[in-house]
Amino acid sequence: MRTIQMTLDDDLVEAVDRVSKELHTSRSAFARKAFREALARHSRKQLECEHRQGYERHPIAAGEFSVWETEQSWGDE
Repeated sequence: MRTIQMTLDDDLVEAVDRVSKELHTSRSAFARKAFREALARHSRKQLECEHRQGYERHPIAAGEFSVWETEQSWGDE
């Protein structure tokens, strides 16, 4: 683990300190979790973008999934 120095707005530090205290954690642990969650969100957005671009390059053909319609079960039968 590395120690880093950051510059943050005073109101942000106060809010983080308040929430960290409520969660019974340290400012550093709170920041680590926030960074990990932000990185995960970014990764998901990137994957969604790639997924969308793939379908834009290769759109679904009409009837492509119709073979599966008889396999669907909606639980109302």
